Amino acid sequence: MGRVAVDPLCYTTRWRVRSYEIDQNGHVNNAVYLQYAEAVTVEHAELSGFGRTWSEAHGGGWVVHRNEVRYFHPAVLGDELELTVRVESVQGVRGLRRTTIRRVLDGGRVAEVLTEWVWVRAADGRPQRVPQELVEVAAEATAAFRRRRSPR
Repeated sequence: MGRVAVDPLCYTTRWRVRSYEIDQNGHVNNAVYLQYAEAVTVEHAELSGFGRTWSEAHGGGWVVHRNEVRYFHPAVLGDELELTVRVESVQGVRGLRRTTIRRVLDGGRVAEVLTEWVWVRAADGRPQRVPQELVEVAAEATAAFRRRRSPR
C-alpha cells in the first residue's frame, strides 16, 4: 500500500464554517464538532495511507466507542477553523485521537474532542486487536501517552 507524505500521527487542515452548521443561537451546533472530528480523522487516515483500502486489506475497520467534547468558545458563520487531529495511543483493540479546533483569525480555542475508537473485524463487527503495523507506527506516541497517564 503506497503511503502519501502525510504524518500518520498528526494532521492539520482548515475548514470554513458553513451556514447549515449554525443553530438557532447563531453559532456552530455542538453536535457538528463531533462531525468535524470524525471527518478530519477520515481525511487524515486516507491521506496517510491508513484509510478504507488499508483497513479492508486488514479485515477490519474503526468504529467510534466514545467521544468526550470540551467547548471553549463558539464558532460562527464564516469563521475559518484550523483542525488538528493527533493520534495519542494505539493499543489492544483501541485507538485514541484528540482533535483540537481553533479559529484561524485569532488562534482562539473553539473545542477539543477526545475520541476512543475500537478496531472491529469486518466479518462480524466484533472487537479485535489493532493490526501490528499500525501499533508499530503509533508506538512512540503510545509510550508518551502512557508516561503522561502513569502516576509519578
